[in-house]
Formats: sequence, structure tokens, C-alpha cells
Amino acid sequence: MSEPRFKRVLLKISGEALMGDGEYGVESTTVNRIAQDIKDVVALGVEVCLVVGGGNIFRGVSGAAEGMDRSTADYMGMMATVINALAMQNALEKQGIHTRVQSAIPMEMVCEPYIRRKAVRHMEKGRVVIFAAGTGNPFFTTDTAAALRASEMGCDALLKGTKVDGVYTADPVKVPTATRYDNLTYLEVLSNDLAVMDASAISLARENNIPVIVFSIKKPGAFAELMQGRGEYTIVQNQEVKNG
Repeated sequence: MSEPRFKRVLLKISGEALMGDGEYGVESTTVNRIAQDIKDVVALGVEVCLVVGGGNIFRGVSGAAEGMDRSTADYMGMMATVINALAMQNALEKQGIHTRVQSAIPMEMVCEPYIRRKAVRHMEKGRVVIFAAGTGNPFFTTDTAAALRASEMGCDALLKGTKVDGVYTADPVKVPTATRYDNLTYLEVLSNDLAVMDASAISLARENNIPVIVFSIKKPGAFAELMQGRGEYTIVQNQEVKNG
């Protein structure tokens, strides 16, 4: 088996990805299948950390839109990510993968507080680390948290698992003729307002030269395929790399 494409990666999963075919909450079959995909990547020798969103339980922006104070709504969303992180931890440990949850908002009864050096050490020992509660601050999305943690952990890539296998010229569900980009630069994403991640997350990835790879988390085995240089995805990186 060839060497994996990256040594250390951060996988960002939206809360909605954990719903399966449901309308809200966590669907156990889907979570277990994602855990199996992560296990397959760990077996390749890749160090993995995760950031999981909370939109399947509560979304801060929508809460604020309904009249709730934005800071309060965002903190509620952060609590939702902790619930999802614990569900993901449970599924991974059932697969035999040692896992740690670290929360940006301390809650020692259920998980560790976020400590950068400790998280790095966990990954060096082969453990999967799940970062919960976003950045610990309101007004920042879990996409930004993912870019921040990927930078702090010294990750080789930030992978965003979505419902589709990359970034398209339009929503492929609504526009069947939409085409998938193979490569994009950070500036192309920002200037064209492409729905990859929010601007602060893309800017942070750009500053730290961390490629952002968008792929389908719904396709079983896609994560491992990507680590082996196969599969379908869109990669966002610097202009020089893209041209090279």
C-alpha cells in the first residue's frame, strides 16, 4: 500500500451530515458509517482530528433571526456541537478507535478542555481528537473553528465533508448542468463568493497555506480514497500550487 497523501488532517463535518435521512438529531447508522470511514483512514497511518457542527440540533444564526440575542444563540449552538462530538466519540470507540473530545468551553464532567499541546500529543499516539464548542466565542462559525484548529495542529490539509463531491458552479441538486471544479484558489473562492466555507475560514487557511478539500462524506469510503490520492473532490489552494 502506498504512503497516504497527508500525514495529519482535520476533517470538518456539518451537523446536518449526522442526521442521515432524518430532519434533525443524530442518526446512529450514519454516525457509525462515518466512524468506519475515519477508522479506515487511521489504519492508513494518518493522524486525524475532527470538528463537528451543530446545525442538526441548533443553529445560532437562525436562532438570532428569530429574535434571540446572537451571542446567546451562538453559545447554544456551541453546546449542540458538544452533543455531536460525544456521539461521534461513542461511535469511534465502538470501532476500537481511541478518541478524545476537547471543548473550547470547559466542561470537565464530559470532556477535556482544549489544550493545544495535549491535542497534538493525543494524535501522535494515534488517537482521534474531536474539537467541540467551536472557537469558544460567539460570531464565529465551526468552519472558522476548523481552520483555526487545523492551523494550530499543523495539519497538512483541511477536509470538508459535504453532501456533494466538491464545489460546483451552481447547486447541482437544483441545476443538473452544474459542473464541478477540480481546483480553485483561495482568492477565487473569496472573489466569487463560492459556498465552500465562510470568508474568515478561507482567509485563515490561506494565511497558513493549508489546502481545503471538499468531498462527499455521504459516499462510503470517500475519505480513505482521498487519502490515497483517488476519488472525486475539489481542492482549494494557492495559485502557485494550482499552476504547478
